[in-house]
Amino acid sequence: MTPVCETAQITTGQSLLDAIGRTPLFRLSQMEQSLESVELYAKAEWFNPGGSVKDRPAARMICEAVSSGQLTHDRRILDATSGNTGIAYAMIGAALGYGVTLCVPANITQERKRILSAYGPEVIFTDPLEGSDGAIREARRRFAENSGRYFYPDQYNNDFNWRAHYDTPAAEIWEQTQGRVTHFVAGLGTSGTFVGAGRRLRELKPDITLVSVQPDAPFHGLEGLKHMETAMVPGIYEPSLADLDFGVATDDAYAMTRRLASEEGLLVGISSGAALAGALQAIQARAAAAGGPVVVVVFPDGGERYLSENFWNEPAP
Repeated sequence: MTPVCETAQITTGQSLLDAIGRTPLFRLSQMEQSLESVELYAKAEWFNPGGSVKDRPAARMICEAVSSGQLTHDRRILDATSGNTGIAYAMIGAALGYGVTLCVPANITQERKRILSAYGPEVIFTDPLEGSDGAIREARRRFAENSGRYFYPDQYNNDFNWRAHYDTPAAEIWEQTQGRVTHFVAGLGTSGTFVGAGRRLRELKPDITLVSVQPDAPFHGLEGLKHMETAMVPGIYEPSLADLDFGVATDDAYAMTRRLASEEGLLVGISSGAALAGALQAIQARAAAAGGPVVVVVFPDGGERYLSENFWNEPAP
């Protein structure tokens, strides 16, 4: 299995970076009961040391930059983030001795703010009404004003973002399902997870169904996901890769997130609920034609980062 930093000339030994990846695949047996002849699995990315799928691309982008000489200890890591990639940058920066500056929408959850604060990066909060796009504009402005001070990975346009997912979770999913996966489902934020893992799985299995999931409206409560029609579209995004693309309502994602906790015992983040809601739409659309689908859904992070959100006060559906 390809280590997250295999191509970077950096010696990690038994370090924090070595713990990234090789996350478990959980079967959603309770959810399956209402489905006919479907195997439904969750790729549990909150088992990464930084608590999310974003550890993979953050580590890869940093390791490649160190290897190429773009990142030296007299430069700070600078990027825009809706939270999870920023946490990964801050964790890895602390572990490897690099300063980190993050541009983050001010309306991320209190839990994410506290996690970021614990790692000690410089955090610039941006207009919450502008979402991740406002954070991107601020990061670009700061880099343009003082490019010599920063290494700017630009996760939305960095090919090592999607390459990290091409090289690691795709191989893990293939191995964990013994090549039986028929549907791969992931949400769209930077789009790196969907594009990278999707490209590799299609090479391994040309008839696989690739399903992308995004918010169904410009104004939504799904942290980390982008409504592509109205947002700044990441340069790494390849919309033609998806066989199916579903918009998910915020309330539906909230409800599914609560169900996962109460029915499967999985305390996961909102984007996981959204991805599963999209997966169920895909199963309805294609299950009969696919014949015994084996569906793998990426669950990007855990629910501990969202416990201050009001939707938890509602009863599980």
